[in-house]
Amino acid sequence: MVIALRTKTKNHEKNPRLGGRRRVGIDVWLSCAVVAAALFWMIFPQAGGAGALTQNIMEGSLPPFSDGHLFGTDEFGRDILKLTIAGARSALLGPIVIATGSIIIGLLFGALAGWFGGALDWIISRYADLTLSMPSLLLAIVAAGIIGGGYWVSVLVMIVLYSPFDIRLVRSAVIAERNKPYIEAALILKMRTLRILARHIFPNVALIVLVNFFLNIGYAIVSMSSLSYLGLGVSPQDADWGRQLSDARSIIFDNTAAILAPGLAIIITATAINILGNYLAERGGNGGAV
Repeated sequence: MVIALRTKTKNHEKNPRLGGRRRVGIDVWLSCAVVAAALFWMIFPQAGGAGALTQNIMEGSLPPFSDGHLFGTDEFGRDILKLTIAGARSALLGPIVIATGSIIIGLLFGALAGWFGGALDWIISRYADLTLSMPSLLLAIVAAGIIGGGYWVSVLVMIVLYSPFDIRLVRSAVIAERNKPYIEAALILKMRTLRILARHIFPNVALIVLVNFFLNIGYAIVSMSSLSYLGLGVSPQDADWGRQLSDARSIIFDNTAAILAPGLAIIITATAINILGNYLAERGGNGGAV
């Protein structure tokens, strides 16, 4: 009897479905710290990144730990650490805008397609299928090259290319919720469609939308950095992780840190955001508190 009681208590502690609280892993805490630091430097780039764009040709391509430069300098004499910190603004701001814009479009058109169905659903679904069949990054490169715009033009193009994923996601979630008894009861009470969507359906699909929002940010960081690496997006005078990678190719043997710092910043930040998104999905799927 005692053994059975102890076994039940242990299972109760480990299984969130039984009401126990699972411990947050060290990977989640580290991811929170990484994302918090990245957001802080995005909002306050001068905190550690002041003077990042100041050039000093006489101190070009210095190795790490040289003359007060922890990670050395690039070929223009700019401090690598300061440049990486200052680059957090363009590396994160654009992806956050991309994910936000994509979610808004996804909620709007996905809800319309899933709720009304019929010809409207067919048109929106064909748009999503057509866009998804295209190589998004290649299309973004072509569009940015033809339009000839800068950073925000690239962001706008990526919003359009990312939105079909969110449209299909929201559409599927709305269709799944539409035929449930509580929605049928709301229809019997002749509640307005907008009220049903806003007060009943959207709260039930909010978790999956939030998780996809995190994943979109992670993917967008890589996509925007790729465009910057190819010379599309930010101008050569701006601090950006993708631009740093491109500029550091010529001094990779003189100062390896010049290419490692922005490369690791991209990988670690995108991975941390994905870990947080997966954690939210697991907690929501297990019935735990997010």
